[in-house]
Amino acid sequence: MPILQLFQPFRLRSLQLKNRIVMAPMTRSFSPGGVPAGNVADYYGRRATGEVGLIISEGTVVNRAASSNDPDIPRFFGEKALLGWKAVIDQVHSDGGLMAPQLWHMGVVAPKNSAWLPPAPFEGPSGYIAPGKIGGVAMTGQDIADTIRAFAEAAAQAKALGFDAVEIHGAHGYLIDQFFWHPTNQRTDCYGGSSLAERTRFAVEIIRAVRHATGPEFPICLRISQWKLQDYTARLATTPAQMEAWLIPLVQAGVDILHCSQRRFWEPEFAGSDLNFAGWAKKLTGKVSITVGSVGLSGDFLAAFKGEASTPSSLDELLRRLDRGDFDLVAVGRALLADAAWAHKISEGRSAELLGFSKEALATLV
Repeated sequence: MPILQLFQPFRLRSLQLKNRIVMAPMTRSFSPGGVPAGNVADYYGRRATGEVGLIISEGTVVNRAASSNDPDIPRFFGEKALLGWKAVIDQVHSDGGLMAPQLWHMGVVAPKNSAWLPPAPFEGPSGYIAPGKIGGVAMTGQDIADTIRAFAEAAAQAKALGFDAVEIHGAHGYLIDQFFWHPTNQRTDCYGGSSLAERTRFAVEIIRAVRHATGPEFPICLRISQWKLQDYTARLATTPAQMEAWLIPLVQAGVDILHCSQRRFWEPEFAGSDLNFAGWAKKLTGKVSITVGSVGLSGDFLAAFKGEASTPSSLDELLRRLDRGDFDLVAVGRALLADAAWAHKISEGRSAELLGFSKEALATLV
């Protein structure tokens, strides 16, 4: 049966997964003061019990004063927050799961509706929040060095706490992606440049620092995207050659897994081929890739914010591409957010019991 491919084990370095299912990182503002508590540990523990192969945490911010626009997004620094994450990984392991924290710096972003502001201005490569729109300050050379160090320190803490891998958030128009994207990176120093390859330097230095901090065997995943929250149609690479010039420096710096975010996984990345983003990433680099984007549900995530509900959908196209070898792992977002037992139900053929998704699911930790 084609579904069996989804439940084949997978091994990479020290990571031994029971199946190919990854829980996608999804922002959850349930950590008051940035400190995850028992409800967060239980939330992830339920996904481990539900047979998810690898859990990637919600974005958890590194030690920079303006790394977040929300005080209830978890931190990955400070004694209290790290003790909270220790409880999370211990819970996940006791429930038979594996987990990676996603390390995040939001860059130049808009304040949340609560109007809470961090103790320093939002920071980015050039201060732009969107093309032509200033929303923060340009980072100095010292700011950049300190941010690179903050990512490395967080990754080292993740390994020390017992996490099984680490993911760096380099997508969706947040800090690292703001360096990739020319409209938000207008720098004239070594961290800018007219080509996408030149603008990878900030990410490359973060990855090298993370690799140095965690050693040669600790798996490093990088989440990347073409689209941005600022522009859903944005594209960093418009040809395979441009994508190769973007991705090769990242994998040479130490990335093991490319987590390729699309809004809809079935959409081809370039004309003349039905390969999606993850398919091209694997083809061009030879590295492990994760596909993600509306897996198992109708509609996409952004539509949920407009009140549109999603219902369970067929996995046939996903399984066809997985069986063909386009990508190695499959990240599931909304379906797992709403239904902790999604993977278990799929493995047992209980599709009729799958739950849909609505925006109300974002308001609870189920």
